[in-house]
Amino acid sequence: MGAKPPKHDPPQPPSFGSTLRRLRQDRGLSRERLGFNAGVSASYVTSLEKGDRAHPTREVIEALVRCLTGVSDLAPGERRLLFDLAGLTDTEMPDIDDLRADLGRGIPRALELYEPHLAAYVDTRLNILFCNSSFAQGFPGLREDGNLLRWMLSNPAARTALVEWEDEVRISVQWLHGFAGQHADAGWAADLLAELGQYPLFRELWATTTARYERQRPIVRLRDKAGQPISIVGQLFRVPSTTYPDWIQIFIGLRYPDEDPRQPDSESDQRGSGL
Repeated sequence: MGAKPPKHDPPQPPSFGSTLRRLRQDRGLSRERLGFNAGVSASYVTSLEKGDRAHPTREVIEALVRCLTGVSDLAPGERRLLFDLAGLTDTEMPDIDDLRADLGRGIPRALELYEPHLAAYVDTRLNILFCNSSFAQGFPGLREDGNLLRWMLSNPAARTALVEWEDEVRISVQWLHGFAGQHADAGWAADLLAELGQYPLFRELWATTTARYERQRPIVRLRDKAGQPISIVGQLFRVPSTTYPDWIQIFIGLRYPDEDPRQPDSESDQRGSGL
């Protein structure tokens, strides 16, 4: 009989401590240096790596990440992994360029495969990352404006394109409320809210509406170039195959053959659904 293969310890799932130790060692950092630069003791770093302190605070993780990044940038996903393993949500908001780069340069061409239906990648702050030609035609000027609410409130073309303009604005404000609630301590919204706050309707809706996380009827009512109403059955899907799955969604809008496919069973159901 042949020799038995050597026994190995089975692979273990990642932990905060093992991940921190790997990142530290990859950068040639001692526990003393990492702790000093992060404002904690070397013994504290040791206890983290051993798993004696499984749930460090957000502030400690931020300090550790800054120190690690100061030596060498973290690979995509490593920062988020540290927060996930600590049972926290990473509140650092990627900017639009980060999200577009994460999706890849081939995405605009891939979106054209959905023609003649509308397709776009949207972040949870209502920024349009990429869209196809049908989407750009259905929402004229939105690709250039970049943000759904900015377009709705500032571009006259939005009032023409959206049959239920005010209802769509309301729903989008509610959606923004929901996202703000998920990232309440991130400081992500100051510039956007300051910009949108110049519009009285936005200020009114922001003060009087609550969060919305679902759509009762996935219908968006648009007007075509001839001014005729068309119905779009729209759905949003998370994009898990990215570094930022909590921030990126894809909108698919299927052209409905009938003039209005909705069959509302209440007054509230008669409103549009937004993106």
